[in-house]
Amino acid sequence: MHKKKNKGTPAAGFCARLGTFLLLLVIAACIPFTLPRLLGYRVYAVISGSMEPAISVGDLVYVRQTEPEDVEKNDVIAFCAAEASGAIILHRVVENRTVDGSFITKGDANAQPDLSPVSYDRLLGVTEWTIPHLGQLGLILTGSWGKLAAVCLVLAAVMLHAVSAALRAKQESFQSK
Repeated sequence: MHKKKNKGTPAAGFCARLGTFLLLLVIAACIPFTLPRLLGYRVYAVISGSMEPAISVGDLVYVRQTEPEDVEKNDVIAFCAAEASGAIILHRVVENRTVDGSFITKGDANAQPDLSPVSYDRLLGVTEWTIPHLGQLGLILTGSWGKLAAVCLVLAAVMLHAVSAALRAKQESFQSK
């Protein structure tokens, strides 16, 4: 005689579904920031309006490493700032000076080209695509509070699955008596 498989109480099912939902939420929030890195992209959140309206504050940009000689006029490049601030700048190429190994760049929102040429050694790559507003989520997730929230959501999901398993075990032991 086959014993009917017990799915447990409605509370156990709810806990399991909620735990799974929380795990999927954390995974879905991380995919736009992690998967592209595995595919060779650098991912940046835009924090300046110098490229508006094409690229806005809060957008997420994906930059692919490119040989400097392959960069063309009107490409949007990412490069390191000249000073040691560690800032990453996105500006459009006005001219690629292959003879002296530099770019003349300009932010779309700026009236004039940048004062200093960008040397080839500061190039990080060419912006290949942009997701509007998703950079805000990236800034939140990579901050201390965002990381803490992600860890708490994962722990809550694990606890909900443990509660679900305990409720199912209790139901099974009750039914076997």
